[in-house]
Amino acid sequence: MNLKTNSYQNGLKELRTNLSAMLPEDALTVFDQDAKSLQANHPSILKLEVGDIAPDFSLSNANGQTSKLSELLQKGKVILAFYRGTWCPYCNLQLAHYQSALEEIQALGAQLVAISPQTPDESLTIKEKNELKFEVLSDNGNIVARKYTNVFKNSDVPIETMTALGFDFDSHYSDDSRELPIPAVFIIEKNGRIIFAKAEGGDYRNRVDASELIETLKK
Repeated sequence: MNLKTNSYQNGLKELRTNLSAMLPEDALTVFDQDAKSLQANHPSILKLEVGDIAPDFSLSNANGQTSKLSELLQKGKVILAFYRGTWCPYCNLQLAHYQSALEEIQALGAQLVAISPQTPDESLTIKEKNELKFEVLSDNGNIVARKYTNVFKNSDVPIETMTALGFDFDSHYSDDSRELPIPAVFIIEKNGRIIFAKAEGGDYRNRVDASELIETLKK
């Protein structure tokens, strides 16, 4: 993989161009203002830092099977990526970007696991949509996310804007809390110790690049 040409930032530029063509200007402005507000309101995000022991958990994957962190760690390092949902274009971009780096990640002895509060059906949707070859887990109620990253209630204005555009936000989740995790990524050693912990701020348009994960795995 050419990390430079396949960087998240390069993908983001293309995505922004596409969104500008697809969405009404006022709708895109609402979403951008929401992202900036989250950036300002969440200066401190991570609940766990490098050196901490990652809390164990069991969650359902896209096929309804249970996946347990401690069992995954028996096979090697685990990368946990917390994301918002199928409806979020930046989440789709991030996960597709990680998929492009998956072969190198696996060659370095790590597994990739993505986690969101979506239902297993929605996890399957994002897995199929982006042809993901890694686990996508459902964290109903953000029980696990709260131990790793900030969780917040999505505000009414962006949800109403989504509804006006024909997107049903609530249909992706099994509860009505409208709570989302702030995207964050962790790399966990086989012994459970965290060796990488990063969020690119509350602005969900920015995500951790796969090159940073690969650099950490190579150390």
